[in-house]
Formats: sequence, C-alpha cells, structure tokens
Amino acid sequence: MDQLFDVSLFNSTLRMVAPILLAALGGAICARAGVFNVALEGWMLTAAFAAIVGNHFFHNVWLAVLFAVACVTVLALMFAVLTVHLNANVIVVGLAFNFLATGLTAYGLFAVFGVKGSFYDRNMVGLPRWNIPLLKDIPFVGDVLSGHSPLVYLAFGLAFALQFYLFRTVWGFRLLAAGEHPAAAASVGLRVNRIRIGAILLSGMLCGLAGAQLSLGQVTLFTENMTAGRGFIALVASMLGQNNPLGVMLASLLFGLTDAFGIRLQGFSLPAQFTMMVPYVMTLAAMFFFKDRAYLRQSGRIGDR
Repeated sequence: MDQLFDVSLFNSTLRMVAPILLAALGGAICARAGVFNVALEGWMLTAAFAAIVGNHFFHNVWLAVLFAVACVTVLALMFAVLTVHLNANVIVVGLAFNFLATGLTAYGLFAVFGVKGSFYDRNMVGLPRWNIPLLKDIPFVGDVLSGHSPLVYLAFGLAFALQFYLFRTVWGFRLLAAGEHPAAAASVGLRVNRIRIGAILLSGMLCGLAGAQLSLGQVTLFTENMTAGRGFIALVASMLGQNNPLGVMLASLLFGLTDAFGIRLQGFSLPAQFTMMVPYVMTLAAMFFFKDRAYLRQSGRIGDR
C-alpha cells in the first residue's frame, strides 16, 4: 500500500494533470461564453505534434511552444468562423476537427519525419524542470511540488487568474453575460459574437499549451493519438467543475490522480488493458455524478452553488 501512495505518485499527478487542466480551462472559458467546445481533443493532438515539429526545426523549446500555440490558434479561428459567424453546428464542427487532427498528424508524421507511429530524437531537448529554491528542501512538499516544467506551474496559476478574471473584472462579467444572456447583453451594446470568438481563441491557446506540455513536458516525442482521450476527459472535468476555474482545477486533479494511479498499477503485474482503463472508468463515474447533480438541481432538491 505504501508503494501505491508514495511521494512519486503525487508528483506524477501534478505532471499528468497539467495537460488536462489547461484544456479543461479552455473548455470552461468557451462554455462560459455559450460555446460547447468538443474540439479539445483534436486541438491538443495538433499542438503536441506542432511542438515536436517546432522543436525539431527551431532547436528551441520555447519557440516550439509558441509554434504549437500559433498552430492551434489558427484552428480555433477556423472553428470560430464556422460556428459563430456561419452558425454551423458546434458539435459537428468540433468532431470534424477531432477527426481532422487524427488524420493530419498521422500524415504529417510521415510527411515531415518519414516515419509512422512515433517520432523520437535523442538530441531533442524538452521543457526544463524548475527546482524551486527553499521549497525543494521541505520534506514531502518539496518532492511533490518542485521539479516540474514551467507549464505545470502556469496551469495552476491560470486557474486562479481566470477565477479572478471571470468573477472580479468587468471583462469577465461581460463574457459571462454573453454566454448566459446573449440577447440581454446585445441589447446593452455588447458584441456577443466578438466575445465568443475571443473565448474560442483563448481556448485554442490553452489547448496549444496543453499539447506542448504533453509532448515536450511529460515526454520528448510524438506518437499517433498520444492524447488518448485526454481532451474528452478535460471536457468532462470542465463540466464536473461547473465551468468554474477552481472547480475545474479540482476535477482535473482527480483525473490526474487516477491517471497516475493507473500507471502505478502497471508495476504490480496487472494487465496493461486494466490499468489503462482506470482514468476512463473514473470519467464515466464522474459523468454519472454530474448527471445526478443536474437532475437534483432541476428538481429543486439542491441549489446552485
């Protein structure tokens, strides 16, 4: 039991949760603006591939991250034009982007690197690890919180920043108004479509960071479909957290813990198929919980919190 729940498990949890949290925050921002974004999976996968491509050609990990963010921002702009400007069905467009990313990254892997399945370059440098002074010397706490990539710390910092932005700033209230009462917001002069496009672009940037963390922060390689459903888990995390940034952070921590726990179980001679399904079983359980809370809220047994 001690081998299951040791310091390395919680350290791995923070590393695993960062891509999920960044994408989930992007999904929450879109939902707050009135856009249900199911393209998180495809955007993360595109960013993971773009980060490796950028690192390979630029030989600079930070330019690679920026390249990944830029590529996904272009996809997000296309998504915004289709859904907001042309009024296309947001679910259909989101699923189309997911399928597009799957095929496009597989084709790009062969077209750019001449390989299939995966690409790894031992000379490629991933994101650095930050050992925080003073904190790293604290027993247990330092082992858990120190030694992560900058994007891990950025993910948690953005959760608090977005919480402040949404509920303590004028621009945040305008975004909430555009999502919850678009007709009323338009009647007082707010440009609802422009606000929604901005939210979609911000979501794309966050997914770009999520994909870069996945391919350059956790590992330094790209494999086909390496997101493995994390974008959909992020979507569930945003729903479970009621699109509240701090609630999304807690939900993402839960999924990150189950992901790290599933990997830890592989060391106990359990079938790989069993350990790989642990995060998705938790996702299904969370969806049942979310469904029950929604039903109780509609029936008036619990109030909005």
